[in-house]
This record gives sequence, structure tokens and C-alpha cells, in this order.
Amino acid sequence: MGIKLAVVFVVAVVSASAAVAGPIERACNKSDRKSVSRPLCNCVQQVADLTLDARDQRLAATFFSDPHRAQVIRQSDDRGHEAFWKRYKQFGASAEGYCRSVRS
Repeated sequence: MGIKLAVVFVVAVVSASAAVAGPIERACNKSDRKSVSRPLCNCVQQVADLTLDARDQRLAATFFSDPHRAQVIRQSDDRGHEAFWKRYKQFGASAEGYCRSVRS
């Protein structure tokens, strides 16, 4: 009985976390890029959860539908944008390394 309960609990947790995609995962899945896959978008979101706060994630998610916005933020003289861009670059490098094996 204990094992069955544990299995039900694990399935419930996995199902709940899969149903609640983060902003980057949602934007990634909606993008029209050829290399997009659900596992890849999920992996990138996992890295985002470890490296970016919620505000940074929301901003980064906008880059999927408006890549020019990333360029504007990167070139901005605003100190907040500069700090964000440093965090975003670290996130990108981490996601590239961590998610390398997860391809479409």
C-alpha cells in the first residue's frame, strides 16, 4: 500500500509541475523556431528557474516574440538593463550547456 501511495504522489507532483509552465517555457513553445521542442523549452525553463527571478523571466520571455527588444535592452544605457543583460547572458550560457543534449 505504501509504494502505491508513493507512486500516486510522484505522478501527481510531476503532472502538476508540467501543467504550470513558466513564462520562458510558454514563450518558447509558442515561438516559430525550427529547433523548438517541448522538452527543450522545459529544459530552458528549468535553467531560468535556477538563474533568473520572476521579473527577469518575464522580460526574457518577450524576446521570443520580439527579438529586437533584446537588442534594445542589450544596447541600453540604463543600469537596470545592464544588470539584467549580465544575468541574461549567464542564463543563456547555462541553458546552452545544460540543455545541449535536449534537441528537437
